[in-house]
Amino acid sequence: MSTSNPSGNVLEVRGVSKSFNGVHALADVDLDVPEGSIVGIIGPNGAGKTTFFNVVAGALRPDSGHVRLFGKDVTGLPPHRIAHAGMARTFQLMRPFGSMTARENVVAAALTRGGSHKDARLAADEVIDATGMAAWADATSDSLHTAALKRLELARVLAIRPRILLLDEVLAGLVPAERAPVVDLLARLREAEGLTLVFVEHIMQAVMKLSDTVVVFDRGRVIASGEPTEVVADPRVVEAYLGQELTGA
Repeated sequence: MSTSNPSGNVLEVRGVSKSFNGVHALADVDLDVPEGSIVGIIGPNGAGKTTFFNVVAGALRPDSGHVRLFGKDVTGLPPHRIAHAGMARTFQLMRPFGSMTARENVVAAALTRGGSHKDARLAADEVIDATGMAAWADATSDSLHTAALKRLELARVLAIRPRILLLDEVLAGLVPAERAPVVDLLARLREAEGLTLVFVEHIMQAVMKLSDTVVVFDRGRVIASGEPTEVVADPRVVEAYLGQELTGA
């Protein structure tokens, strides 16, 4: 795929809507993701965040609107074609191959890019080191605790060499001491690998630390978008999602 993209945006979403049985999960959503940026997506449960990821990554076809990846229209393409175009995603429910070791899981992901098994193993070893998985590399995935499984999920998607990564609640289920290393890892991926990151998250401390831009969904619509400190002070965001706890009122 050509990497020519005059807009400078890795991802452009225009007028995307999706309904289920007459209920609007997404309603006329617009969103731009500049190359090399980190965009945090927040909002209450049921706001449309995961549906948005499913549409962008090809798991769902939108009822209307368009999705462009690196300037190319990918609306409605199947997930494997969007992955080959340079986008990968993680899932809230992690489903590695339980009887395989963590290393074997990452090798299997690397093989989807093509090439030899030797090349896939070398790529897997590199990703395992980068994600701090070395201590668990030879353990079967069904023996791993939640923090290690989160890193394995990251390692698997990184093994396919994406240029933009969608992260769906990658911190969910982690205690505070386990979150900080993952947040640091995500920051390093942007700095060292030049990855563009879009992440859905409820942990506001992580959202504020990582994000260049925060986008707020409510009832399928984007109600605010901008720098983190501006967005969390927006009365619409406080009313819809953050409430009095964050503002100290």
